[in-house]
Amino acid sequence: MSTRRLIAIFGVLGIVLLAGCSGGISDGGPDPTTTVDEQETTAPGTTGATAVEGELSVHLLNVGQGSSTLVVGPDGETILIDTGDWTDDGEGVIAYLESQGVTRIDHLVTSHPDADHIGGHAAVIKHFETNGDGVGAVYDPGIASSSATYEEYLDAVDAHNVTLYRTQAEDSIQMSRVEARILAPPEGYLANEDRNENSIVLHIQFGASSFLLPGDGEIASEEYLVENYGDSLNSTVLAVGHHGSQSSTSEAFLAAVSPQAAVISSAYDSQYGHPHEEVLTRLESRSIPTYWTATQGTITFTSTGSAVTVATQQDAPTTATALRSGGPIEPGTGGTVTDRLVIHADGSETAPVADPDETPPESEDTTATETSEPDRLDVVEINADADGDDAENLNGEYVTFENTGSLSLDLSGWLLADAADHSYTIPEGTILDPGDRITIYTGSGTDTETELYWGQPTPVWNNDGDTVILRDGAGTNVIEETY
Repeated sequence: MSTRRLIAIFGVLGIVLLAGCSGGISDGGPDPTTTVDEQETTAPGTTGATAVEGELSVHLLNVGQGSSTLVVGPDGETILIDTGDWTDDGEGVIAYLESQGVTRIDHLVTSHPDADHIGGHAAVIKHFETNGDGVGAVYDPGIASSSATYEEYLDAVDAHNVTLYRTQAEDSIQMSRVEARILAPPEGYLANEDRNENSIVLHIQFGASSFLLPGDGEIASEEYLVENYGDSLNSTVLAVGHHGSQSSTSEAFLAAVSPQAAVISSAYDSQYGHPHEEVLTRLESRSIPTYWTATQGTITFTSTGSAVTVATQQDAPTTATALRSGGPIEPGTGGTVTDRLVIHADGSETAPVADPDETPPESEDTTATETSEPDRLDVVEINADADGDDAENLNGEYVTFENTGSLSLDLSGWLLADAADHSYTIPEGTILDPGDRITIYTGSGTDTETELYWGQPTPVWNNDGDTVILRDGAGTNVIEETY
């Protein structure tokens, strides 16, 4: 019933668009009868012209076990990808959109028809068609579901006469000064038309920054993407596939995307165990700062085209395997976001510049945790050149830090790295009291309160110069010292 009805809707509107038949499918876009080859396109991951004006913002909403992402272009155009779980019926998503001053959804993307992704579609369409400035168009991969939630979504499309596009690889969504390309699913679909594997995969490029949003794509989708796009999948930010399920975010996929930050949308107490430890381990092994809506709340990425500022509602660890040590934040919780990290086009990361007029909040906690104040923790010794053969004397190579502040520092989950991105995560429970020192040796040994062992099989610190980088649990650079 649902499949026949979906095909009928596409047929009545006369806009059945197959991969390769349209390079742009939004209102006012390129002629849909032309091919992609006849239009100007840029491969995903390439920067094109990096000098851009304005800002692009990408908002990962805290919707619990579901997904919803708002993209606002430099001219105020909007793309809304998914609308959260059916149990919320779009209430939280609509409330957030209103808080951001959004009055129109120019492009509503259905990544795939699962109820935790389209749960608010009907309500969002009705709200903006009756109380706002409408919904410009809906983009759907063309695979139906038998759920009541999906039927209600189609009812809303039908009732409000919203343009519906079947959307596949090589299509694009037209947004001023932004390139938004559909990379998947391909024509003919994958994995016997499995809904997850045929998620719409959206790649957004703005200047030198880029975002990859793969929906719930799993093994087949990722293999298709790697095979067809390879290293051009490279993106500044990756929305981790399928809520952090172990069936997504493979080593090969991560290698191709090579993100500078990752974000996971799932519930704190997910019934599926999302995010899975296998994925978190893969992310940590690449030292990718990882954000989780369950502990950081709604997460925004604001791009100027040359730098991306990451902001969250709540501060929490961003070392992937330490995510669960952060406290939960309820879905739909309101409030402002605070800047946590700036990712630059050259790959470097810095702490955001503090607002001189902003007064820091008072804290009742007498233990300073995850602070980036430079006078609280210092490098007091870097011994890069071990006695004898460095490779034979790994523990002759070490870095020593001292707490020069007046409060204890909890270093749990902090990340030590060099310029080549070798990284070491400081163990949980590592507390450094005022005036105390801690030394991190390159080789192996038994950790103590004052000595930690990296366990590297080869030397890390270059004798002729390197950079000692220490990041706190929020991914902020506490120390970056070049010798």
